Amino acid sequence: MAKMLSRVAPWLTSPKEGLYRRVRVLAHEDTEALAELVRQDPVTNVFVASQLEASGSAVPSLPGSVMLGYFDDGGSLAAACWIGSNVVPVQADTDQAAYFGQWLAASQRRVASIFGPAEAVLGIYDAVQETGTNAVEVRRNQPLMELRGEPAVPGNPALRTSRPEEFACILPAAAAMFEEEVGYSPYQGGEDYYRRRVAALIRQGHSLCHLDEDGEVIFKADLGAVSKDVTQIQGVWLNPACRGLGLSAGYMAATVRLAHRFAPVTSLYVNDFNTRARATYERVGFRQVGTFATVLF
Repeated sequence: MAKMLSRVAPWLTSPKEGLYRRVRVLAHEDTEALAELVRQDPVTNVFVASQLEASGSAVPSLPGSVMLGYFDDGGSLAAACWIGSNVVPVQADTDQAAYFGQWLAASQRRVASIFGPAEAVLGIYDAVQETGTNAVEVRRNQPLMELRGEPAVPGNPALRTSRPEEFACILPAAAAMFEEEVGYSPYQGGEDYYRRRVAALIRQGHSLCHLDEDGEVIFKADLGAVSKDVTQIQGVWLNPACRGLGLSAGYMAATVRLAHRFAPVTSLYVNDFNTRARATYERVGFRQVGTFATVLF
């Protein structure tokens, strides 16, 4: 993870008009205002919605994480930003995002990524770059897609919820997916954290898989963010030996149907250059509703 460098907040004009007048860490009493902000776009904001529903407060339950708020001239919450191992903006325009980037740089926090709506993500990153921190990779165009209702193709009935005793089978497939997606091992920052993450997905019923009779993973997917309104599919992986056989659409349709146990709307985001995956998602019934970006450190 990259460490954000700072130059003692050179962008501030005055304490009254500067960064800390606009941005502060949210407290319990900000919970309803944050919930109203998240509800403006449930699909885009599903990650923060899931965290808010889990904690019941604008104060995150995840240790080391904070929720920032940007306040307008009238003192109302106008945008927000989750700051943890990842950075996730909520309803922020470019100018508001710059304030979050400035706060992030001044805090000298270590983060693995910034992801979410492209305009806000790139606004945060532009501010962070001003302090001399550069990303390993910037993915500027990631279609955000949703599917409301039933998928357009039949689902593969072999897909099911992963079981706790299958952790040892799921973990290598999850790690392989991660390495294919981001280019380095998920164990690079510490194996224990990633193992806990995979185990938690299984425990929560958010890990889906099809294993062959020898216990080898053929297909896996995660419901990486789950709110009462929306699920977001992440961690999609098909065993290389099974690729090119036309299996993906059926597995994705089954993933959507299993996701309906949690919420009526299913979403995902995908790299624009992954044309094969995009075609599969469209065949299943997903349509683009926005554009995400991801900055990897």
